Amino acid sequence: MSDENPTLPYPEADAEHPTLVIPGGAQTADAAAPARRKRWPWVLLIIVVVLALLAVAGELLVRAILPGVVRSIVVEQLDLPADQQLDVDAYGILLPQLIGGRLDSLHLSTDSVTIQGITGAADVTAKGVPLRGGDLAGASGTITVDESQFTTLLSSTDLPVDQVAFDAPDATVSGSVQVLGLALPVSVTVTPGVVDGDLQLTPQGISVGGIVLDADRVQDTLGSVGAALTKTQTICIADQLPAGITITGLKITGTRAVIDVDVNGAIVTDDSLQQPGTCPRG
Repeated sequence: MSDENPTLPYPEADAEHPTLVIPGGAQTADAAAPARRKRWPWVLLIIVVVLALLAVAGELLVRAILPGVVRSIVVEQLDLPADQQLDVDAYGILLPQLIGGRLDSLHLSTDSVTIQGITGAADVTAKGVPLRGGDLAGASGTITVDESQFTTLLSSTDLPVDQVAFDAPDATVSGSVQVLGLALPVSVTVTPGVVDGDLQLTPQGISVGGIVLDADRVQDTLGSVGAALTKTQTICIADQLPAGITITGLKITGTRAVIDVDVNGAIVTDDSLQQPGTCPRG
């Protein structure tokens, strides 16, 4: 430029000429960005809470429905009455188990069930229960019977069994034997147990005609009949239980006999295991 038209300098910033901030400019945008970013944790938290509530609702729904479904299947498989009382409990978180198609553990219990003519309480826990068909990984539990039902279990023994009275840990078997055409009342106190799936009764004391006698005296007095009364009895009861159930233990508790059982996992798919077992013929 020529000296006739000199360029004038910009005035210095001072209180008379403040710098104006344009609304919506870079500073405002930078200030708003953190506010928008702060909303995301809350959104994620809400999503997590909703998903958790849905999972809980699904778990509660499964727990409400599953017992009825399992009960129906068990009643049908074992040919039990339609009104059979049966409590069903599943353990652990069920939704992942349902997705995987197998329940880790299932507990079944009833105060009274009749199987093959024997009535008692049952308490069984099944492991690895398939939901799309197949065998159980295994199952075990107890069957509890009273004195009258235990008497029925002893029907094939050589002992005179008209009735049984429990006196833990023993049981007293009472009946009569024929001696010279006369019915002689006899009571034998035995300790019950299980050997190789069979009941075993070990005599502890014998009363003949109300008189307590030792084993030698009984044999001398009653001969072969006395020998049968004093020997340990082994009784097969497999024909009174489904073939897929094996007894593994027995103890007298109060007025009940508690029988430990092992259940073949294939009992749910193999009809033959649901039928009565067999005993060797003597």
